[in-house]
Amino acid sequence: MKKIKIILLTGLAFLLANQILAQSDHILWYKQAAKHFEETLVLGNGKMGASVFGGIKSDKIYLNDATLWSGEPVNANMNPEAYKNIPAIREALKNENYQLANELNKKLQGSFSESFAPLGTMSINFKHKKSVEKYYRELDISTAIAKVSYEISGVKYTREYFVSHPDKVMIIKLTASKKKALNFDIDFNSKLKFKTSVDKNVFAVNGYAPYHTEPSYRGMVKDAVVFDPNRGTRFTSLFEVKSTDGKITVKNDGLELQNASEAIIYVSIATSFSGFDKNPATEGLDHQAKASGQLLKALTKTYADLKTAHINDYQHFFNRVQLNLGKTSAPNLPADERLKRYDKGKEDKMLEVLYFQFGRYLLISSSRTKAVPANLQGIWNPHIRPPWSSNYTMNINLEENYWLAENTNLSEMHLPLIDFIGNLAKTGKITAKTFYDADGWTACHNSDIWAMSNPVGDFGKGDPVWANWNMGGAWLSTHLWEHYIFTQDIDFLKDKGYPLMKGATQFCLSWLVEDGKGHLITSPSTSPENVFITTDGYKGSTLYGGTADLSMIRECLQQTIKASEILGVDNEFRTGMQQALAKLYPYQIGKKGNLQEWYFDWEDVEPQHRHQSHLFGLYPGHQVTPDQTPNLANACRKTLEIKGDEATGWSIGWRINLWARLWDGNHAYKLYRQLLHAVEPDGVKIKMQKGGGTYPNLLDAHPPFQIDGNFSGAAAVAEMLLQSTDDKIILLPALPDAWANGSVKGLVARGGFVLDIEWEKGKLVSAIIYSKTNANTKVKYNKTVKEIALKEGESYRFTAN
Repeated sequence: MKKIKIILLTGLAFLLANQILAQSDHILWYKQAAKHFEETLVLGNGKMGASVFGGIKSDKIYLNDATLWSGEPVNANMNPEAYKNIPAIREALKNENYQLANELNKKLQGSFSESFAPLGTMSINFKHKKSVEKYYRELDISTAIAKVSYEISGVKYTREYFVSHPDKVMIIKLTASKKKALNFDIDFNSKLKFKTSVDKNVFAVNGYAPYHTEPSYRGMVKDAVVFDPNRGTRFTSLFEVKSTDGKITVKNDGLELQNASEAIIYVSIATSFSGFDKNPATEGLDHQAKASGQLLKALTKTYADLKTAHINDYQHFFNRVQLNLGKTSAPNLPADERLKRYDKGKEDKMLEVLYFQFGRYLLISSSRTKAVPANLQGIWNPHIRPPWSSNYTMNINLEENYWLAENTNLSEMHLPLIDFIGNLAKTGKITAKTFYDADGWTACHNSDIWAMSNPVGDFGKGDPVWANWNMGGAWLSTHLWEHYIFTQDIDFLKDKGYPLMKGATQFCLSWLVEDGKGHLITSPSTSPENVFITTDGYKGSTLYGGTADLSMIRECLQQTIKASEILGVDNEFRTGMQQALAKLYPYQIGKKGNLQEWYFDWEDVEPQHRHQSHLFGLYPGHQVTPDQTPNLANACRKTLEIKGDEATGWSIGWRINLWARLWDGNHAYKLYRQLLHAVEPDGVKIKMQKGGGTYPNLLDAHPPFQIDGNFSGAAAVAEMLLQSTDDKIILLPALPDAWANGSVKGLVARGGFVLDIEWEKGKLVSAIIYSKTNANTKVKYNKTVKEIALKEGESYRFTAN
């Protein structure tokens, strides 16, 4: 009997423990502090970023500000006669002399972009001398709050961190369970130029960023990072400690707290950035006054009020969408161990939900600054020469960052990109004229906070395979239409969206040329970062009529035509767009059954290449669907099969969406699991691992870290459960077998509809469709199609019966 009682009690204790620490769909937790950036807990308010290590003797926190970049306003007129080379390039292509065309194409190049800069590292140094027990570290993405706790000699120490959007400060609360047991000092270091001072218990850092930084991939070059005290963006960081029972003193250009039981650290950051076209050194904002104002305002509020305001603001966006993928048998484990277990093929539905919601968390945390969208690393970067400059890479990555904005109910987070497009259109108008002798505006491979729009390559030193792509305007314009079609904001379309779309279309129309067979094509053309082999064995990247170019132009034309019809404007211009659309060189299916990437049915140097730009018409475009264009859909499927499933992080994220658009949920799910492949931090790897995956802190491993995989992975989950066009909603189009039971609330469909969907045993139970406006649409599930008409605020319950 005693043995039985012991067993029963042990089992009860186990159950209670699991109730307390149940496997979570919103908490990442760890049993140790971070040693590397890829293990940190990332926090942000859409402008200020913080990467928290949670160390015991010293807690490092990397600080960033979305507006702190190297450089100054770009000279868009940097290569005023570049366009004069276009006739020679086109003549070479007409003569099928691709090698000459490639060399001449280098003359259509300008400067490289600038880089997103690390503001610096804040360190909270503790006086701990004895061993630590019960260490625990977590990030709760349902509240955007990080926590650390541990015990030393019976004293429990806790820390709580958040970055507030309403109050524009970072708050760190530290407590000790024993009076006078809390002792620490604060210091700061940076890879930028800076000076520190202390005045009235405020630790101040003032500094400036480089006025030029060379991309890291250029290697060891002269003057890779150049500072000038009279140039570059300025910054201020202020730190103040409040404590009811401790003694605060100034020490070694920092602050020290002694003998306290509780303390609150306030961190305020500001920069002089005042616009893409304003010199930050001579026309900049008063960063010192701004940082001081933020700090003083926050200091007047209680910790409870600051925390409540932060949570309410954050949850206003985060709580809009809820996802349930059914019951799980997975054990409760730290996030790093959980990821490794999942990587071995184990079931963990809560982790799958967590990764989806983590993408939404990251977008809320990194994209709330006017005209400053989330960059290649969101807003979290510790490097002065970060990978790929941590810039805006517009041949996929910047756009990919925002695929989840509308359908996962975060439309407001789309606005920084939309405003940025407005900036690009201004520099892009000069780029269109000077590089391409074209009307309207365009943008190319890379950009930065200065809205650089020119092709990169350092004036002829770059390989056209990556340097010369010029379809950024056409691609980005589709985000303007997407924002309208999801929100139905007619004022936005009239005042901002359509004028920018029209400008991008004007570039496309004036850039297109005849191919001699009655079709319109682009010349010269490249397909992002991919290389072809001609029939005579030449390997190159410059050609005419690349499929990716034409699919983006096709999407741009179709959407701009619709926008002009809705607004009832530009009849003559619309007719020109319609005529051009009809003459575009059509999609071609190659001898392997694949969708051709090139004008001719050429081979690829690398058949498994990570880019799949010529599949744009399938996703994110809307030109190819299994039911409307089955032959093209099958060709896209064949292309993906040839490419295989191994790719970098962002590419896997794109491929999940492509498979979802082919309504193949099981293949999409296979790649979703692959996206969560466990990757060790960069700092502990002997050499770069092949293929993408996920770091211990759930950030995407390109590798190295790029945030686009997180965003596209989250977008893909929504795409598997709900797809839509201008006039149709498709329910559970790519539901995988692994998600047989579940529900989702708050996903958004084009046309201004919000949906709650429930399913069991792989079959739809019901979908409740709410309308934001007076609207009509068709709702499709399998072979059932129903037409519905709703007024603003009305809802409709759809069942398959």
